[in-house]
Parts: sequence; C-alpha cells; structure tokens
Amino acid sequence: MRALTIRDQDDSRLSLEEVPEPSRQEDSILDETVALGVCGTDRKLAERAPKLPPGRDRLIVGHESLGQVLEAPPGSGFGQGDLVVGLVRYADPLPCFFRVSGEPDMCENGGFTERSISGRGGFRAERFRLEPENAVRIDRKLGIAGVLLEPTGIVSNGWERLDQLVRRPNRALVLGAGPIALLAALLGVKRGYEVHVMDRWDHGPKPDQVRSLGATYHTTTATLSKGFDAVLECAGALVGEAVRQTAPAGTTCLIGDEDLSVSLLEPSELAHDLVARNKTVVGTASSNRRHFEAAHKVLRETDPKWLTGLLGPCVTLEDWLYAFEGSADKIKAVIHFNAASAFVSRN
Repeated sequence: MRALTIRDQDDSRLSLEEVPEPSRQEDSILDETVALGVCGTDRKLAERAPKLPPGRDRLIVGHESLGQVLEAPPGSGFGQGDLVVGLVRYADPLPCFFRVSGEPDMCENGGFTERSISGRGGFRAERFRLEPENAVRIDRKLGIAGVLLEPTGIVSNGWERLDQLVRRPNRALVLGAGPIALLAALLGVKRGYEVHVMDRWDHGPKPDQVRSLGATYHTTTATLSKGFDAVLECAGALVGEAVRQTAPAGTTCLIGDEDLSVSLLEPSELAHDLVARNKTVVGTASSNRRHFEAAHKVLRETDPKWLTGLLGPCVTLEDWLYAFEGSADKIKAVIHFNAASAFVSRN
C-alpha cells in the first residue's frame, strides 16, 4: 500500500512510497483511509528529524485521520462501514496519577507516544489499524469535515481549561486565523462570548469565516480594545500580546507553538500582570477521548457550510505536495485517499 513517510537518514524529507500492510494486531480495527488533514505540525516534521518507532527506519506521518472500518473484532462496538477518527496521544503503559484520573494525554511518565509525532506511526497510509479504545466513531453526515475532529479536540481542551478559570465569560480574543484559531473562535461563539479574531491576512477566506460566525476580524492590535476575559494564543508568536490583552482576573490559553520565544514579556512585566492584575496563563497541546467527543458534538451542531469553508485545498494522494504549501487562500488542506467512498454525504 502507499503511504507518506519520513526517514531520519533522508534529512526528514517526506516521500510517497510503498510500505507493508499494517501488521495484524489482536482485537484491532482495520480502517481504510478516506481523507486526512494537514497542519503546521506536519510541516514542521518535514523540517526536523522525527522520533522513529522502535526498530523502524521510517515513520508514516499524519495525525488528523478519517477512516472507514473494513474489519472490526466482535464485541468492539464497531462495524464495517463505520467512520472513525483515531486518538493521537497514547499514555505510557505504567500507571500514573493522570492516567488513573482519566487524563491519559497528560501522562507524566515521559513514555507516552503520539501517532506521527513521537515514536508511533501515523495515519497517512491507505490503511491503518486502531485499538477500539483509541477509535472515535463519527456521524457520517459530517462527511469530509470529520478531519476536523482532532484539531477541534485540541481546542476543546483549551476551552475546557478556560471554562474552569475565566471568572467573567464575556469577551474573548483569538490571536491567529489558522484552523485551530478559527475553531477556537467557533467554540467561543457557541459559549456566548463576544469574539474577536486578529491575524495579518486582510484577504482570502479567513476574514469571511470569522465574520460569518458573527465575530469581529482585526488585522492589527491598534483596533483592539484591551480587556478580554479569555485570550487564546493560536499563532505561536504573539504570547506577549496575548497577556497584555487579557483583562485583570482573565486567562490566557496558549495553543500555538510555532515560535514561543517571539514577543515574550519581560519577566518583570509578566510577574506584574500575573500577580498585580490576577491574570492566569495556561497551555495545552494534547487531547483525550473526552475532548474528541466534545469536539464531535460541536461539529455536528455547526453549519455544514461553515465547516466546508475551512477545508481546502482538497487534493488527491498523488498531489500531496500541494497540500503542504501554505498561502492566504488556504485554511485546512485535505488529502483524499479514497474519493469514491460513500462517506461524503450531508443529506
């Protein structure tokens, strides 16, 4: 079967090549890949040496999955034809406080693995296997928008933390307008916040996606009025600005991680904001089943046209390279593995 892979000895260059079929595992689900999303993490993998699975000379990439069940073990709760998305982070086998507490993505043993990212192969092959406990069934009516489940899960985790900390859920600011940021804006609107989004692009689909949510789009901090109760930093380069824009007793959630060294506050300024103004800063980079299920609920309740507006370009596996080229006219690139699958239905 074909897969997109990355090899350490090849200077981490991505390539489309033939690989063996996924090895049969007891009580695992065999899935046919339908489509996969491409994100900034995928692009960064192409620039650095990956952490390969033990005994392997290459890594199948891709962590934003959408598959259709071909075979499922009896009693698994899954059946042929089901659409599934795979969890990404797997806890270390040794028990720890977080795993026992139902937060396996926060495993503190240091031995966790992540599909495509750290020590475990990803989903960007024509077929993949999942353990039932790591598979999430999705509504077929979501269609291709099912590839948004994983990034929406990350955002759901961030908003879950904000729900616990924000004392006055009134105004929210999202910095950035990539897929994570736009999904963060969506979840903020659904929570009843007055949502503002700031990004440098003044054209393309991003401003339209923000405005169609009923949120306000900005291209400069000059048009922002400080005092946001919740700020979600999804750009990775505006950490200092995020804390400055946060209202007293408000909370900043860091989700982007492109370059957290940029625009950081001086330690004395940060300390003053956190202590004298009672601000809180939290961060997240993972999710678990609870967040995936919360994301599924949100996506099912969202206007399908808005979700479709996030997707593009949609390319075939043969044209995969185009999906890795970023521009203002793209939000979430998608690679179709099996365009003929019957899953694409919103009726």
